[in-house]
Amino acid sequence: MGFLHTWLLFTMVRAADPPCKLWGPPDSPQLRRDGDVTIGGIFSFHNSWEEVIPTFTSRPERPKCKSLSLREFQNAQTMVFAIEEINNRSDILPGVRLGYKIYDSCGSIEMSLRASLSLVNEENASQMPCQRPNTVQAVIAETSSTPTIAISATMGPLHIPVISHFATCACLSDRMKHPSFFRTIPSDYYQSRALAKLVKYFGWTWVGALCSDNDYGNNGMNTFIKAATEFGVCVEFSEAFFRTDPKEEILRIVNIVKSASSKVIVAFVSYSDMEVLLGELAQHNITGLQWIGSESWISDMSIATGKWQHILRGSMGFAIPTAEIRGLAEFLTKLSPSSGVSLYKELWETVFECKIPSQKTAISGNICKGNESLINVNNQYTDITELQIANNVYKAVYAVAHALNLTMNCSKWDLNQCSANKSLEKIKNTWQVLNALKEVSFFTGNGEKVYFDENGDPAARYDLLNWQQGKDGTTKFVKVGFYDVSLPPDLQLSFNNISIVWAQNEHKVPISVCSDSCPSGTRKAVQKGKPLCCYDCIPCADGEINNETDSVTCLKCPPTFWSNKWRDTCVLKLVEFLSFEDVMGIVLVAFSLLGVSFTLGIAVVFFIHKDTPIVKANNSELSFLLLFSLTLCFLCSLTFIGRPTEWSCMLRHTAFGITFVLCISCVLGKTLVVLMAFKATLPGSNVMKWFGPLQQRLSVLTFTSLQVIICVLWLTIYPPFPYMNMNLYQERIILECKLGSAFGFWAVLGYIGLLALLCFILAFLARKLPDNFNEAKFITFSMLIFCAVWITFIPAYVSSPGKFTVAVEIFAILASSFGLLFCIFAPKCYIILLKPEQNTKKHMMGK
Repeated sequence: MGFLHTWLLFTMVRAADPPCKLWGPPDSPQLRRDGDVTIGGIFSFHNSWEEVIPTFTSRPERPKCKSLSLREFQNAQTMVFAIEEINNRSDILPGVRLGYKIYDSCGSIEMSLRASLSLVNEENASQMPCQRPNTVQAVIAETSSTPTIAISATMGPLHIPVISHFATCACLSDRMKHPSFFRTIPSDYYQSRALAKLVKYFGWTWVGALCSDNDYGNNGMNTFIKAATEFGVCVEFSEAFFRTDPKEEILRIVNIVKSASSKVIVAFVSYSDMEVLLGELAQHNITGLQWIGSESWISDMSIATGKWQHILRGSMGFAIPTAEIRGLAEFLTKLSPSSGVSLYKELWETVFECKIPSQKTAISGNICKGNESLINVNNQYTDITELQIANNVYKAVYAVAHALNLTMNCSKWDLNQCSANKSLEKIKNTWQVLNALKEVSFFTGNGEKVYFDENGDPAARYDLLNWQQGKDGTTKFVKVGFYDVSLPPDLQLSFNNISIVWAQNEHKVPISVCSDSCPSGTRKAVQKGKPLCCYDCIPCADGEINNETDSVTCLKCPPTFWSNKWRDTCVLKLVEFLSFEDVMGIVLVAFSLLGVSFTLGIAVVFFIHKDTPIVKANNSELSFLLLFSLTLCFLCSLTFIGRPTEWSCMLRHTAFGITFVLCISCVLGKTLVVLMAFKATLPGSNVMKWFGPLQQRLSVLTFTSLQVIICVLWLTIYPPFPYMNMNLYQERIILECKLGSAFGFWAVLGYIGLLALLCFILAFLARKLPDNFNEAKFITFSMLIFCAVWITFIPAYVSSPGKFTVAVEIFAILASSFGLLFCIFAPKCYIILLKPEQNTKKHMMGK
């Protein structure tokens, strides 16, 4: 019941509604011509307006526009020219006459909305049924993005196509929000990325950014910053402003630019906003900056020829490719103020700086003479050398004409189809024109292909312009390259073989970086609290290299390689071992050979005096065997010197162990001989029978055989092997002999130590036995030195690094060998050579 009640109430209210009517006076277009089909246009004929303060007692007055824009006037006249050109052609819409209604938005969003609403309503509708009136079939609007967004939002629900010639905001490509929007200028998405690629190409990683505080500037700058971040470019500052901002705000931005360290400024600014900024920059004499501009101002002749052109000299940026429109120059100059159009009259007075007489009001000042002509005038209105924007208007009108052509099924072979009223009825529904625009594809008179993609955007192609000073001192737009999205990514940005002039007429590319490039051998470390482009160059750590500039990481060298001095190349690590060429190796070899020489010398002395009592008394057979074993001990130290190999590693430890056991066994045998000899002098003792020469030989053989067995087991189970020790030093490799079985090594040493300890104890017990030639005390002293050397060897061996480990082991071998040699044989040689009178049996038996 509630729903039925609501429905009945709504029906009664609708039935009581009066017929639809316009409230207030309608807005009349500035330029109009009736036709069978009407195309709307909205242009900013004026740059600004005078605000009217509302009184709240009467209907608000319409703002009064001021400051005529010659460039926008040229764009509007280009639309009129294109429509008249189409009307005079027989191959497009034959039999159909196009009309136009063109409104002035004064650069105001409010005025743009009023104009768009006026285009969708009948001007003379005072009383009419509530139904959709006859409207324009398409609207050409507008020069900036923000009012175009408002117009598109108004026209979209009505399926009225809106084609912009200069609204570049990427947001307008959103088909969900702007289903009926098209444009003949590429989206700022492509221009923003092109600017980022341009900045990256020249190595500028530290830039400032300025943009207009509207949809055009903010969206374009956001896309630029996002793309620049992808390319490794950092933005020092990003500021937005609008031409109507207070002067304090403009001065704040000027101070930011002045104090910034970046030398490149990317200005995504509309031409009208740029003029305001340049005025303040000129007052502060801020020069020397490299300006990178967007298409809105980089090709604007009024800025290039203004009084601040010295600030922007060397500027670079992307612009819409220029084009030629045949017949447009004559059309623009044949305009006459006598046509009765108030806008033409205002143009005439602006260009010639005079007043046209009027019957209604008295005029003071310079009065126009009536013989003025635009033919010889050179300004933004008459200049057709740079027709980027006007050409976009021209293409937009032709796109609408071709869409109407498709909608009405016009054919050059059947002209009656278009002239029939039945065909004209087909375009009453604008959605048909909207769908036809999506299929439009044609070539202009210059051979340029015009079409729209699924987002209503054209193909993105830009010319790269450089501001260079001509011979006459004026600024010239020199094309130095181009950007074409349809090409492969690496070819999209291309340069011509033309010299580029930079800021202050320099021919060298300016540098704009937060930190200098990091050379090879270093890596980048971001400074705390700053963007990625601000960094310190940290040398690569030991063992790491970097052979590239501006790298964020260093590469670790392979295990057998090490970084060179400059940290840019991995070189083979120095392989270190105790070699015969080392000073230490030479010294040890010399001492080893010296020990061999001494041993052989003593052996010769003993052999010559082998029949003397002192030689016989000390068991000459064991003495010669001891001298032989000492010779082997001195020689085995040489196996520890040189490059370790598999065989040398096994030989050095086993030879050392066996020769030293042979040596200690001989000393132990001599000690036992002394002890047994004195035991045998006791009455009834028969001990020497069990320790004769044969038993002495067997004892030496037995003690030595046990060591041989230990060494054989060691070599069989886990023998020593050469090993590249890369853990001890990072920068070099220690080539050493790994023990293999540590138990085997310490078993060999332990066995030697056990025999030495036993020998020391026995010699200590026999040291005071009465005998002139008793060598027990010398054996005691030699064993004391031997044990002291090898006890201190253990901690020294464990703690010594690299080749010093081997040197310690050789030193222990040589020290203990020299101790045995000198302690046991030096006293005997002294008596044999220097005290021969004591080398007699009488002297030996004296006590």
